[in-house]
Amino acid sequence: MTDNDQAEPFSQEFMSTPEPSHSSNFIRDLVATDRAAGKHGGQVVTRFPPEPNGHLHVGHAKSIALNFGIAQDTPGGMCHLRFDDTNPTTEDPEYVQAIQEDVRWLGVDWHDKIFYASDYFDQLYAFAVTLIRKEKAYVDSLTADEIREHRGTLTEPGRDSPFRTRSIEDNLDLFARMRAGEFADGVHVLRAKIDMGSPNINLRDPILYRIRHATHYRTGTAWSIYPSYDFAHPLSDAIEGITHSLCTLEFEDHRPLYDWVVAETGAPHHPQQIEFARLNLTSTVMSKRKLLELVEKKLVTGWDDPRLPTLKGLRRRGVTAEAVRAFCEHIGVAKRDAIVEMQLLEHFVREDLNKRSPRVMAVLRPLRVVIDNYPEGVVEELDAVNNPEDAAAGTRKVPFSRTLYIEQDDFREDPPKQFYRLAPGREVRLRYGYIIKCVSATKDSQTGAITELHCTYDAETRSGSSQEQRKVKATIHWVSAPHAARAAIRLYHPLFLPDQAKLPADQDWTRSLNPQSLELLSGCVVEPSLRSAAPGSRFQFERQGYFCVDPDSSSETLIFNRTVSLKDAWAKIEKTQQAPQR
Repeated sequence: MTDNDQAEPFSQEFMSTPEPSHSSNFIRDLVATDRAAGKHGGQVVTRFPPEPNGHLHVGHAKSIALNFGIAQDTPGGMCHLRFDDTNPTTEDPEYVQAIQEDVRWLGVDWHDKIFYASDYFDQLYAFAVTLIRKEKAYVDSLTADEIREHRGTLTEPGRDSPFRTRSIEDNLDLFARMRAGEFADGVHVLRAKIDMGSPNINLRDPILYRIRHATHYRTGTAWSIYPSYDFAHPLSDAIEGITHSLCTLEFEDHRPLYDWVVAETGAPHHPQQIEFARLNLTSTVMSKRKLLELVEKKLVTGWDDPRLPTLKGLRRRGVTAEAVRAFCEHIGVAKRDAIVEMQLLEHFVREDLNKRSPRVMAVLRPLRVVIDNYPEGVVEELDAVNNPEDAAAGTRKVPFSRTLYIEQDDFREDPPKQFYRLAPGREVRLRYGYIIKCVSATKDSQTGAITELHCTYDAETRSGSSQEQRKVKATIHWVSAPHAARAAIRLYHPLFLPDQAKLPADQDWTRSLNPQSLELLSGCVVEPSLRSAAPGSRFQFERQGYFCVDPDSSSETLIFNRTVSLKDAWAKIEKTQQAPQR
């Protein structure tokens, strides 16, 4: 019988989740309506367009799932992978490679449809010249501060630049000289000529090109001017024949500018921009700027730190691509921003790992147990189930001896109410083994801490014997001391404190970092079979959680990262008991 404080010590989540079915949403419905009406000739072409200035996070996974999913589920549909690489100062080929690896890890295939906005620089320049010739763009010589001042506010209209009336000839000449590199950074910009009195501040003569003397990772020093995102992105979509340009809600106010750019340049194709709510998770940050700050300030170990929501970090933590995809499918696509609890992602991780992870026994905080009446020098090989969710996984042998390790938390000298594990005079069952009874406990003479337990065992109660069903109130895990492999284990907790949103805006946001987000445990012991576990291997440590072998691990130095914990009923009971009574 299992103990009441650990209700299901060897099984995990009980909520069943069906396989993802690409359920309908407003974007899928819109795409289906467009196809039925013959819009775009019935074609569906989407794109996933990351800027290569950082690593992807789980929020990008939602966009990947949406864009590639719609294309995959549409007959003849196609999704491009495009790098919006128009900022030479922040982009790096390292990120290009990392993004491709992350997309592949999610199980996505772009079928050689990989593109770069930088390949379109000549075309984008020609489109800008078209705007100048149509008197829809002009070279502005105001400083950045002056442009900001002229722009107005949300409640006050902007003012025309004194350079807005430059002739077509002067604008063409200046723009050509900007391209040739004659001017220093910031001397001139190219602006659209739209409406400085527009209530949509994005239409108040937005900047289309800036002078930037910097080396681009693909084009080198061929260009001295670079297009803005609001100019390059819609035209890149148009050049590639994108039918449905899916982006997050912060670009909703930019849609009129998107349509203006495509229309006024005379681009051969007009994509439709559709906005959806971005993914926001509790206890973390989803801003690439903030993630980069964490990395650069060494507040985390790198982009693959398992505490980060980056796909690289999740992968190192042991999260599976299947779990991420199921999570993205479950949260769906909405028109309004919302915050999703991190626990929901963790649920899908447990659901997936429960099916695929071999079970092993590991003791994180060891307490030595000597079974006094067990024969010295004898070692038994006990049969252990590899995965109760997968009969084909079979069984394994685990060594059992006179000296074992159990968890410190599985013994209480003075057990509180509802604690049914080991205590003086009390019996428990050892997983796959025997029933043991605690006889005495040895303490450290200086600290009073329990250092060793002495127990006896009932030789007739081995698992599989006729006495296996003799009732005890708890079953605990263990590791044979002479055979144990030593390991270091990293336990991860929320990266941010719960009240991070309450931090004043003028204070350093990193002050909300949880100083206890990483807990390092040394001197842990695991089954001897784990000595040969390859990096990336995932296991369920029975009664503990799901763990992954870290890339830094070796046969000499085993390192495990906790992916996600199991539900611990006793922890909840104990917390309730310790809460102040009112």
